[in-house]
Amino acid sequence: MEKVVLGFSGGLDTTYCVKYLTEDKGLEVHSVVVNTGGFSEEELKKIEAHAYALGVKTHTTVDAVKGYYDSIIKYLIYGNVLKNNTYPLSVSAERLSQALHIAAHVKKLGANKVAHGSTGAGNDQVRFDMIFQIMIPGVEILTPIRDLQLSREAEITYLKEKGVQMNFEKAAYSINKGLWGTSVGGKETLQSKGILPESAWPTPMTKEGQQEEIMIDFEKGEIKSVNNKKFNHPTEAIQFIQSIAGAYGIGRDIHVGDTIIGIKGRVGFEAAGPMVILKAHHALEKHVLTKWQLAWKDQLAQFYGSWLHEGQILDPVMRDIESYFTSAQEQVTGTVSIQLHPYRFQIIGIESANDLMSAKFGKYGEMNTGWTGNDVRGFTKIFGNQVSIFHQIKESNKK
Repeated sequence: MEKVVLGFSGGLDTTYCVKYLTEDKGLEVHSVVVNTGGFSEEELKKIEAHAYALGVKTHTTVDAVKGYYDSIIKYLIYGNVLKNNTYPLSVSAERLSQALHIAAHVKKLGANKVAHGSTGAGNDQVRFDMIFQIMIPGVEILTPIRDLQLSREAEITYLKEKGVQMNFEKAAYSINKGLWGTSVGGKETLQSKGILPESAWPTPMTKEGQQEEIMIDFEKGEIKSVNNKKFNHPTEAIQFIQSIAGAYGIGRDIHVGDTIIGIKGRVGFEAAGPMVILKAHHALEKHVLTKWQLAWKDQLAQFYGSWLHEGQILDPVMRDIESYFTSAQEQVTGTVSIQLHPYRFQIIGIESANDLMSAKFGKYGEMNTGWTGNDVRGFTKIFGNQVSIFHQIKESNKK
């Protein structure tokens, strides 16, 4: 019997894949779940039990949380990366980490087939296919949901006929949880107008009418502590911030973007931790970096986010950009204070020994200590010299 490694989450699509590949195709299915920070130990055990109940030969759980941060998330923070100034690339980033681990599992088992549950209308199919083609060339890629053009309703009908027991009402929404946020897709996101109901959001809003202040300590761009609580690894800090800010309903939005395959798409997401962290990190950078460091970071970050979104994490240019991001973090050390409110947050300010906004050199809008008025007169004359010459010649040519 031929082996196939299936990237498995326990959701509707991958549940369908197990039954279809085992019973309709007669394949020996080896499921693997790659935890990128979205599952608790209890949830992982339930996923494993669900996989075996469906009929897989083996099931493997890969703990990829720290590696996911070290290889991808760290650079999204360094770059303050938000796709279309909105989306922190929650699913985009984790899919690449998952695809790489699934490919490694295929090699380990010596399988000649690999499968994923992506549809034919989204970005994930490209990300998974491309990583597999690069990392495990020659291995056949099976995509039942895409190839059979199945709707979620058709999948549910098939699984009920097979006697599968699961929460099909919950399966009406496609939910992808990870360290860097959770995406939510449903009927409301399939059209250009509509919002997700409160019941669709995985993290309930429980802090109505409350507010609190948190402090995030960064050292060379990485989070070291929150509210003076130290962490062994930044992933723990991200999850801690998420646990606080998520209860305020912060970071909920619907992203509208261009898919890799050329169509527009909408997806809901909640990313309280990532949104607070990115804005706090950016606020600190604006105080400690020079204007051209910030300008080049902005340009590189836009490209980095777009290229990562399109699955190109293995392109060597990404390592080059990551090197610049890392170099630019040398002075990004300090504390950022943030006020949390229901559905929003506000940056209060920063404290840093590297703060370039220093009263020793001048107070913006009031006075300076590093130059005189005559210095500015001379500077502005030289600074505008070429434009002045342009306009003088333009006027003289009119006569």
